[in-house]
Amino acid sequence: MSNDRETMHIGELAERTGLSLRTLRHYDEIGLVAASGRTEGGFRLYTHDDYERLMLIRRMKPLGYSLEEMIELLDVIAGVTAAESDADARLDGFVQSATERREKLRSQLEMADEFIALLNARR
Repeated sequence: MSNDRETMHIGELAERTGLSLRTLRHYDEIGLVAASGRTEGGFRLYTHDDYERLMLIRRMKPLGYSLEEMIELLDVIAGVTAAESDADARLDGFVQSATERREKLRSQLEMADEFIALLNARR
């Protein structure tokens, strides 16, 4: 997209984000990411902001965040923009949580590497 006002259909959004159409429709149904508009024919239209929101969600998925936690973080981020009083503290909590989850993934990756090395040593 060349500017923030342009829109894209769900198929283009799916291709750009690497998420399936089914996932995008589910996220829309539960209110995680709603289409910014619709065509006269009823097709969903998404903006660059919707794309950015989905990319944030996609980055949260490997860290094991639940849909509810994703919604909460997105609300916190919106609160930061709106100068919500406790948004900074809540955001700090998410930073700490994400850091801890990343460390857990790093540890799991190390164990997976050790496992692969053990298997290769048996060849």
